[in-house]
Amino acid sequence: MGTNVDAAQPPSLLQRVLIGRSPKRTLARSLVLLAVAVVVFKYVLQPIRVDGGSMLPTYRENGVNLVNRLAYLFHAPRRGDVVAIRLLAGWHVMYMKRIVGLPGETVAFHEGRLYINGRPQDEPYVKFPCNWEREPVQVEPGHYYVVGDNREMLWGDHIQGRAARDHILGKVLL
Repeated sequence: MGTNVDAAQPPSLLQRVLIGRSPKRTLARSLVLLAVAVVVFKYVLQPIRVDGGSMLPTYRENGVNLVNRLAYLFHAPRRGDVVAIRLLAGWHVMYMKRIVGLPGETVAFHEGRLYINGRPQDEPYVKFPCNWEREPVQVEPGHYYVVGDNREMLWGDHIQGRAARDHILGKVLL
């Protein structure tokens, strides 16, 4: 008589490799993965490109890093953290700097060395010699004093200073 054509054929090797045994399940997993990726990269991790040499040698110029936007959800920024600072010019215009002074502290530079409240600070991330001289500056409440790691740059060429807490987008991941 005839043969049974109702018997299901197993998926080919190529189909199993590309989409698995169940295309519907693979599609559902792909959609969930896409949704999670969109949420993570829109609200949690923000890419930032290093433009300039102020963070050398810690971060290389033209490198891309990720900013953890949830890092300061449960605690305030800390001294030594490398942060992304959003500018008033726009959401995508940011600086990457290191926090050296906390709210209420006095920050100064003498013979290239950082002083917090009159005490010299150990900064192992500073690799280049520096000769900065700056009078003490009081950091206001709700602000942080930020500066790059490349202290070899001239003071006038280096963007540094106080950053409001609400302009700190998050902590830069290595």
